[in-house]
Amino acid sequence: MDSTLSQDELLEKEKKREKRKARRAALRAAAESGVVIRPLAPPARIRKRHYGLVLTFILIVLLPIAVSAYYLYTRAADQYASTLAFTVRSEDAASASDLLGGLSSTFGGSTSRDTDILYEFILSQEMVRKVETALNLSQRYGVLTDLDPVFGYHNEGTIEDLTDYWQRMVRISYDSASGLMELRVLAFTPEDATAIADEIYAESSTMINALSATARNDATRYAQEDLDLALERLKAAREALTSFRLTNQIVDPNADIQAQMGLLTTLQTQQAAALIEYDMISETANANDPRVEQARRRLDVIEARIADERQKFGAGGGTSGGVEYATTIAEFERLTVDREFAETAYAAALRALDSARASANRQSLYLAAYITPTAAEQSQYPQRGLIVTIIGIFAFLIWAIMSLVYYAVRDRR
Repeated sequence: MDSTLSQDELLEKEKKREKRKARRAALRAAAESGVVIRPLAPPARIRKRHYGLVLTFILIVLLPIAVSAYYLYTRAADQYASTLAFTVRSEDAASASDLLGGLSSTFGGSTSRDTDILYEFILSQEMVRKVETALNLSQRYGVLTDLDPVFGYHNEGTIEDLTDYWQRMVRISYDSASGLMELRVLAFTPEDATAIADEIYAESSTMINALSATARNDATRYAQEDLDLALERLKAAREALTSFRLTNQIVDPNADIQAQMGLLTTLQTQQAAALIEYDMISETANANDPRVEQARRRLDVIEARIADERQKFGAGGGTSGGVEYATTIAEFERLTVDREFAETAYAAALRALDSARASANRQSLYLAAYITPTAAEQSQYPQRGLIVTIIGIFAFLIWAIMSLVYYAVRDRR
């Protein structure tokens, strides 16, 4: 093995010797031709700026990663998550306009708008105030503030501070297309997380029931107003018809017409008989016979009576009596139509009110929970590895950008 190594060393020395000879020959040839060959660049050396880059890398990248990792793994308190998921369900009911043949509508409004309202309500200061009153929220979140000042809550904060902290600890995933809402509630103990999630569900149900009650009360109130208006119209129509009957002393003009027609028919029958009798007497008696005069006078009286009866129907030459009777019949028909319409509208409004009251007896909007508040068995938050990774990535990007800017400025000098 020693002989082999010696031969390799000899070969290496021989190669170096040949390279030096070739370099000298090239230099002589260049000198003879007048070409100046500059010496090769010296090896790279570490300069002050390189130390600066290393120092800034330590300060900007490694130090934040080390500090955040130390805090997250030694000081940050464990957080437990409770999951709650629900959706807003609605129950359809017929409205008064549907019963009257109007436009169809859905009782209670759109559930998507109700879910949007619920989403804003859960993150609102009003929800925080209600949960604070029920569970002493600030004390539950501020129990580990001395150990973990970053992720803990400071008890001396205002309601606005508590609302901001609440929006960090309550995370909502909401799909507006399907109306499904999922909540992840964080706390420092599994029991606190579950209790807060239960309170959120209870307050959300109360708010939805309040919206539903308002909608039901409005529907009932509108139906009652429609019924009152229909009742007033019915009363006015009936009073107008009663006043008409008292003024004209006619209970039923249709029956009166039938009686008038019967009387006219009877008079026409008597007229025909009187004509026959007059003709028979005229043929057998002389002109001075009293029977002829009596028959003639009887026929004149019947014809006069027929003319008077016809004038009552407006067929007797347009006298005032005929016009008045026709106007009376037309007025009675108008009042009858008004009364029938008012009765129909009143019946429809009464059915609408019964339907609205029936709808008010059941819950039209309600929360349907498909995931009840869960109880965590182990801590999943804060996500320490993810947080350290994100801090490292952003710190490295900041350091890289600052380094590129420095070299870009240096190259322009």
